[in-house]
Amino acid sequence: MPRFTDRELDVMSVLWDLGEATVADVQARLPDRLAYTTVLTVLRVLEEKGHVGHGEGPGRAYLYHPLVEREEAGSSALGRLMDRVFKGSPELLLTQLVSEGDLSDEELERMRRVLDQRLKERGS
Repeated sequence: MPRFTDRELDVMSVLWDLGEATVADVQARLPDRLAYTTVLTVLRVLEEKGHVGHGEGPGRAYLYHPLVEREEAGSSALGRLMDRVFKGSPELLLTQLVSEGDLSDEELERMRRVLDQRLKERGS
């Protein structure tokens, strides 16, 4: 399962949203103002890790694209959050989310349906 630093996750998020992008495209969409060379370095590190690939783009620029699905990264990040903040307890994580989150009735109903489905699958 892939592990990303916060900066890598920011870059991956741009690639997931766009599908493919040049360094300048990524740089323009990041929440922080980063130097072009910093963004390029992050993309190269992600490529070395096998999370990003590149192909020919406009002019001499490369077009970078994700090789890892957003859901796979989300699962990894959620696991780390659960371990670090909630002592490995999915129940504590869910309780915090439901108690503190500003969730709509529709979101709560969807969550209930997911929980009901999981219970049904287990035969409970």
